[in-house]
Amino acid sequence: MRPESEALIVIDVQNDFCPGGALAVAGGDEVVPRINAMMDEFAVVVLTQDWHPQDHSSFAEMHPGAAPFSQTMMPYGPQTLWPRHCVQRSPGAAFHRDLRTDPAQLVLRKGFRAAIDSYSALFENDRTTATGLEGYLRARGIGRLVLVGMATDYCVAYSALDAARLGFDVTVVMGACRAIDLGGSLAAQEGAMRAAGVHLVP
Repeated sequence: MRPESEALIVIDVQNDFCPGGALAVAGGDEVVPRINAMMDEFAVVVLTQDWHPQDHSSFAEMHPGAAPFSQTMMPYGPQTLWPRHCVQRSPGAAFHRDLRTDPAQLVLRKGFRAAIDSYSALFENDRTTATGLEGYLRARGIGRLVLVGMATDYCVAYSALDAARLGFDVTVVMGACRAIDLGGSLAAQEGAMRAAGVHLVP
């Protein structure tokens, strides 16, 4: 068992990000057994869950003429437009059926404000509106985070970069993550994470 000052943060292991889902990540379901096994090592386990309203502004359908995976500008900066996914209370928003949820002491829902997306577990995409996770971790005396889940180059990377910026010691277990990799986004985010001092391990 790892020290109680370490937490496992499991990012968005939801049906819509697994094969057959609305925003399927290749091999998304393959991470589940490894993540389940890792949970036994940690006294503190947090699960995050994308939790979008039907009319979320990041959905391509909300922008007439826009194609999924295109870019638009929002008041908070550039935003990728996604297929409709992880809609609140839908089967796609549910955790993968094989993911262990009982070890989780906190389930953090993000992306529930229609006007702003939230890749990171710590901040919405304006990088200033907090989700509350930092306060939870600080209150529990946690200084080291281990991140797994999906997608490596979006929600995992944004979470890792924000956590490093806040002074946490951050490790991403790459073998327990899967990426979307839009236009070289995986390599770019791997470089950004390394530059920020995030540890990338197999």
